[in-house]
Amino acid sequence: MSKFTLAATAAMGLESLVANELKDLGYECQAENGRVLFKGDEKAIARTNLWLRTADRVKIIVGEFPAKSFEELFENTKRLNWEDYLPEDAEFPVSGKSVKSELFSVSDCQAIVKKAIVERLKSRYKTVSWFQETGPLFKIEVSLLKDKATLTIDTSGAGLHRRGYRAGQGEAPIKETLAASLIKLTNWHPDRPFVDPFCGSGTIPIEAAMIGQNIAPGFNREFVSESWGWISPDIWEDVRMEAEDTAKYGQPLDISGFDIDHKMVEIAKQNSMEAGFGELLEFKQMQVKDFTTKKEYGVIVGNPPYGERLGDKPAVEHMYREMGKAFSRLDTWSVYMITSHPDFEKHYGKQATKKRKLFNGFIRTDYYQFFGPRPPRK
Repeated sequence: MSKFTLAATAAMGLESLVANELKDLGYECQAENGRVLFKGDEKAIARTNLWLRTADRVKIIVGEFPAKSFEELFENTKRLNWEDYLPEDAEFPVSGKSVKSELFSVSDCQAIVKKAIVERLKSRYKTVSWFQETGPLFKIEVSLLKDKATLTIDTSGAGLHRRGYRAGQGEAPIKETLAASLIKLTNWHPDRPFVDPFCGSGTIPIEAAMIGQNIAPGFNREFVSESWGWISPDIWEDVRMEAEDTAKYGQPLDISGFDIDHKMVEIAKQNSMEAGFGELLEFKQMQVKDFTTKKEYGVIVGNPPYGERLGDKPAVEHMYREMGKAFSRLDTWSVYMITSHPDFEKHYGKQATKKRKLFNGFIRTDYYQFFGPRPPRK
């Protein structure tokens, strides 16, 4: 087995969660802005793609070097061992980005990297003809940051938020990776009630159920690196067997999702079925102001409307006030809400125990955390 330098990419503010997940999987790692670096073999590529809930992608770092000129970019790219990764028939499109760098033309950088890889492969495969690119896909990226080039190969394919259970969605669905992150940042355990009062298409409750039953988030999907000849199909079979063996399908769960829109409630039920939870999760049409319960020590996680559009603001602020009143009766519960509204606490009527800056897509938000008391030990 080979050793690779790997990067699990993450949304800003979630790097520490990804690092914790990697440590739980047994990998030493180092968190940086937007990514967590770790070393691993072919099995590590398969395991991390299958198990990481909060990361965006897993990439192989082929090389990193300074590049202030096109010549430097070309020569340093050509020096890398591309033949260790790309077979002769590989399809290898090159994408790119450039931030605060001398080489700011992304299209030129992509073309130069592509040419350098072709030259390298020609010399290694002893061919003078153009590569047909009819084989497996290797998505290469050249990323330039402050004149440092990083060349990576994506092992995931579709982003890791694509779990494979979303049959339908609403207008502004929360990404599965962010939903999992919101849950990971709470004090919830599977033996406690869990409620999402703004469930939309059901993403947060479904992610909670997957965490509660220790189901690998990538269990029902495929990854681009499964088509690579140098990762044995046996490795993928082994990691899927491991996921099957460690899942706790018998773990009882008390998870509910509510939404004001009955159409979204139906979509949530459909997605829950698709994820394999059937009737295990409860979805109901309900306004947040009407939520009451006799259960204790539960956890509420929600992604309410933000009131981003000016006309929506008064209605959203009124709803925050109603929510605050409804939740004030839940003495033992913990509440977690993500919103971009700067005056959320004022309208909710209570100051958060803790606040965390997060990004929902490109929207800067705060995650307001209101801690309830710890449940008594059983």
